Amino acid sequence: MQAQVKLGRIAGISIGLHYSWFIIAFLIALSLAGHFHTVTPEWSKAVVWSAAIVTSVLFFVALLLHELAHSLVAKARGMRVRAITLFALGGVSQIESESPDARSEFWMAIAGPLTSAILGVGFLAIARLAGWLAGGEPKTPVVAVLVWLGYINLMLAVFNMIPGYPLDGGRVLRAVVWGITHDADRATRLAAQIGQGVAFVFILMGLYRFFVGANLGGLWMAFIGWFLLDASRSSYLQVELMAGLRGRRVTDIMERDYPTVEGHFSLQDFVNEYLLRSGRRCFMVMQNGQVTGLITPNEVRGVDRERWAQTSVQSVMRPLAQLQTVTADTPALQALEIMSRNDINQLPVVSNGRVEGVLSRSHILRYLQTHAELQRR
Repeated sequence: MQAQVKLGRIAGISIGLHYSWFIIAFLIALSLAGHFHTVTPEWSKAVVWSAAIVTSVLFFVALLLHELAHSLVAKARGMRVRAITLFALGGVSQIESESPDARSEFWMAIAGPLTSAILGVGFLAIARLAGWLAGGEPKTPVVAVLVWLGYINLMLAVFNMIPGYPLDGGRVLRAVVWGITHDADRATRLAAQIGQGVAFVFILMGLYRFFVGANLGGLWMAFIGWFLLDASRSSYLQVELMAGLRGRRVTDIMERDYPTVEGHFSLQDFVNEYLLRSGRRCFMVMQNGQVTGLITPNEVRGVDRERWAQTSVQSVMRPLAQLQTVTADTPALQALEIMSRNDINQLPVVSNGRVEGVLSRSHILRYLQTHAELQRR
């Protein structure tokens, strides 16, 4: 999930917000305002809304700390972490490499819930020192904020420990099974299947609660179940993808007979004679019999249509020296990570300064489809 609003970097990790975060932040503030007004009707509207807004902001700070705990443990264990994005249902850490072993997976997974639990206990302890009694209503806005944050962080820790992959509890389960069986793929399949079962339970319970009068509360539970079901299925497909590519190298998948276009061609001729007729999207640019760059529709879109006839391909191509490349012996999974990390769709395959072929996401997809069909047969 990509962040639309960049907040900065912490420990080299980019922090950002997805647009959906603003929607849920508004809804949480609105809900808290109603809650505080009901519990303490003597508070003024200004006090109620100030407490609600401060609480919602601190809640998302707590979510950020939860995700940051995952990311910092992952980095300490040698994994690459690119970014953390907060969105409507919480946060996601964009960890670009797999856990090297079951122990690393366990500590990375449990770090988030432990952080939330510590925060929850800490907020309630501070509220207790401020005079709040367990089970009683908070008497001041500060105590009300602390109590709500304490309980919500404890609930977050408990919810995330539900053994449904890819929730943290599911990842802990995966790590345990991985440690016992020494088979990461088998552990992920089992954890994802359990995650789908947990998701179905959430959906059924949510629908039941809706029809017996829980209204939005029931629908919210069903929605969480649907989200978890979709995430579990995606995780299952991802492990199948990893299994299909594991042990394969770029040379097994790349296209050696890559399409080319002469650098002196105009963009007008390139679009009409190559892009539109061939259906291909990536072309290597040739000059004096040598590959010097790469051009895709992205480069063409950067030039006004009126200038296509006067603009050459070589003037807008991406030079080979500036491209991310791989060798034929590069592991296929590593190449896929490079494409994901740099948000690119193709990689030139270069050995000893010579282009041997091109690897793209579509090549990987076709390979996996063929591999799956052969496995079924």
